[in-house]
Amino acid sequence: MDLPSAFMKFMAKSRFSILSLALLIALPLFALLRVVLLIKQWSEIDSSIFAIIGAFLLGILSDISFLSYYLIPFMLYLLLIPQGLYQHRGHRYFIYSLLFINIYALFFILASEWFFWDEFGVRFNFIAVDYLVYTTEVIQNIVESYPLPKIVTALLVISVLCFWYVKPYAVVSFTVQETWQRKGKIAAALFAVPVLSFLSMGQSFHEFNNNKYLNELAANGPYQFFAAFKNSELDYRNFYKLADDKQLSATIKSLLSQSGNPTTHPQLYNIQRTIKAAAPEKHLNVILITVESLSAEYLKTFGNTENISPFMDEWFKEGLLFTQFYATGTRTIRGLEALALSYPPTAGHSIVKRPDNEHLFNLGYVFKQKGYDTAFLYGGNGYFDNMNAFYAGNGFRIIDKLDLTQEEITFANAWGVSDDVIFKRTMKEADSDYQKKQPFFFQIMTTTNHRPYTYPDGKIDIPSGKGARNGGVKFTDYAIHEFIEMAKTKPWFADTVFVMVADHCGGSARKVELPVDRYHIPLFIYSPKHIKPQIISTLSSQIDVAPTLLGLLNFTYDSWFFGQDILKIKPEQGRALIGNYQKLGLFKANKLAFLSVQQQVDVILDPLGKHLAVPPETQAQLVTETMAYYQSADYIWTHRLTRYK
Repeated sequence: MDLPSAFMKFMAKSRFSILSLALLIALPLFALLRVVLLIKQWSEIDSSIFAIIGAFLLGILSDISFLSYYLIPFMLYLLLIPQGLYQHRGHRYFIYSLLFINIYALFFILASEWFFWDEFGVRFNFIAVDYLVYTTEVIQNIVESYPLPKIVTALLVISVLCFWYVKPYAVVSFTVQETWQRKGKIAAALFAVPVLSFLSMGQSFHEFNNNKYLNELAANGPYQFFAAFKNSELDYRNFYKLADDKQLSATIKSLLSQSGNPTTHPQLYNIQRTIKAAAPEKHLNVILITVESLSAEYLKTFGNTENISPFMDEWFKEGLLFTQFYATGTRTIRGLEALALSYPPTAGHSIVKRPDNEHLFNLGYVFKQKGYDTAFLYGGNGYFDNMNAFYAGNGFRIIDKLDLTQEEITFANAWGVSDDVIFKRTMKEADSDYQKKQPFFFQIMTTTNHRPYTYPDGKIDIPSGKGARNGGVKFTDYAIHEFIEMAKTKPWFADTVFVMVADHCGGSARKVELPVDRYHIPLFIYSPKHIKPQIISTLSSQIDVAPTLLGLLNFTYDSWFFGQDILKIKPEQGRALIGNYQKLGLFKANKLAFLSVQQQVDVILDPLGKHLAVPPETQAQLVTETMAYYQSADYIWTHRLTRYK
């Protein structure tokens, strides 16, 4: 009996045999892709033939693992569909449609993997996941870079030919008569495969060799895509330019010693140092207001002419205003990461969204060590972006929309309650702690300055939902004004420090790679009894808030912060760390250096248009400092050096 006839006979034994078509098509094509990628990288794969064979064998296991997960819904469907409906003519066409769609999807994935490898030299990973965030830019880039109509047409033709070749084998599976007992046994055996894969194969299963290309050949692209989507991390040491660890360790320790607290620990990248205050500690209450999307450009103080922040512009004259202050990223969780952890914007997702992110050294931990009540207050549902889990796992009480009573929620939209509501709840929490003689550190995350920009009617002169961003900014300004005026009537006001900072700007789109001006945000610290008004123009960013605040309170503590006390460093030592998932930058003295995937390093000499002439050695020093910040941050995170028990 020839092979086609034997396979036809096999297909007639069970309805589940139609799933074997997936293996018949996918496994050879996945193997063919490995051969093509092997040929492409042959000059850089200096390994034995046995290592190459090992990569292909592991690759088969990776492919089977992916297919076993992918086919679970189809296995369930074949188990549960009644015999009469399964053999119905209309159902046959439904199955044919699914078969063709899956064949086309397979060829599309293979083509995508080739182009992705051609660009990055790896399988799908977090970069591919990240592209889902920047859909417009990615689609435009694909259209401009590749003959997309021809590729799509070619894939369609190949898929049609493949479908017509395998269709006869699918037809015979519709003639099978099976009992529930037989279907159950076959389904149980099939479901054992994904269970075994889950128990024995992780995302790093394919990493068996020192040659990264062999490891990538052993991987399965779609499997790696979903694993990266789940884990939300980008392997820094695989994608970014590296330098000698000992040299960079010394560099980062030197940079963090500039404020007078030396980092002398001999361990690689151990930046722990003792911050010693020269005066008695002030156990003042602290309320940190993190304002959604408050770009500096929205405020009259920074040049806006629309008068949408009347209170804040006057308020800024009564405390410490930091005029050259920058966000670390373009999303809320980046701001929260920097403010809580004083950590550079790591490659991939924010630490707030990563697994295993609890018990990290953070601002709240320092306050708890000093006897403070620490709480995170959010007007929305804190499960969004993993905020509740992150703050709860790092020692904070959580108060979000679900904790508010119906009487408290006087206004809410899709994102949560209006800012005045969460401010009023904060007032109640402060009153309660004051009654218990408990100092408190509260961090508030606002929501109003976000689409759809709706808020209670009659509070400001811009109707709810009509003024877009201007309305959101102006209502936030109104709510902060109301909050501060109410706080002034409280007995705890005099001994409370108010910090107001944006989480990020209202937008970050620009033609350049890292548009520095799109990271410019306000930082303001206010406590009229304890802090004199002053304008601070030292360049700084969100990672500097924690050490600066603790410095104002004269706290002595052991620090793992990457930030520095802005008030204790020289103006020329100022710098800002900014990033956007893939590009990791250091802005200093109007020069921007940034690291990108594919080990790329760029230096922009005048990102703010001041046209400075910079000697090459200065550029080299800037690059070294940039690498020191980010390579050390990756090392500290992956080795979990900042954990507390």
